Amino acid sequence: MRSAVVELRNLLDSNEGTEERYQAGCKEHSWAFGNAYVMSDDVRDISTGDSIDLLLPTVISGYRDIVELKRPDREVLIYDSAHRNFFFSAEVSRALGQVHRYLDVLQEVATNGLRDHPEIVAYHPRAIVVIGRSQGWDSAKLKALHGLNSRLSGVTVMTYDQLLAQGERLIEVLRPNENDGHNQPLPKDDDSPF
Repeated sequence: MRSAVVELRNLLDSNEGTEERYQAGCKEHSWAFGNAYVMSDDVRDISTGDSIDLLLPTVISGYRDIVELKRPDREVLIYDSAHRNFFFSAEVSRALGQVHRYLDVLQEVATNGLRDHPEIVAYHPRAIVVIGRSQGWDSAKLKALHGLNSRLSGVTVMTYDQLLAQGERLIEVLRPNENDGHNQPLPKDDDSPF
């Protein structure tokens, strides 16, 4: 997990702009999207002409959600000084339209399982769009992204820096800490009160 986070950080620091490099890393290390998901599916084609970046099964239901990866060098938010607010860039708007279509298609073709993959079921799928960078953003811009996301239904827009921070945080949570008293061995079966 640590090496995957280092690899993502190195790609971002080197200004790597090839979407395929991020797709490969995110597919291999889909745990970075959080513990609500298990490993991504190998299937990418949900219908003729509709190929998505990642299908992630949720831990609880197994229903699939979509991840759409865009380039990290794309603009996420633009400030409108006349109205004193941020709004999504054209690149984000295009990505939102794209995942809207994918969500409609996936709901239609996978409510009872994909034709050739009946184990892949999508019921009211959600989508995550990863695009751009947020390194160096001030609190107002971060707050604006949070606010815009909260008004979207079923779609979340996040930056690659936020994905990186999420992966780093997950490693931090999973890392054993000798001083916290939580590293006690699990009780043996015969010690269980149940």
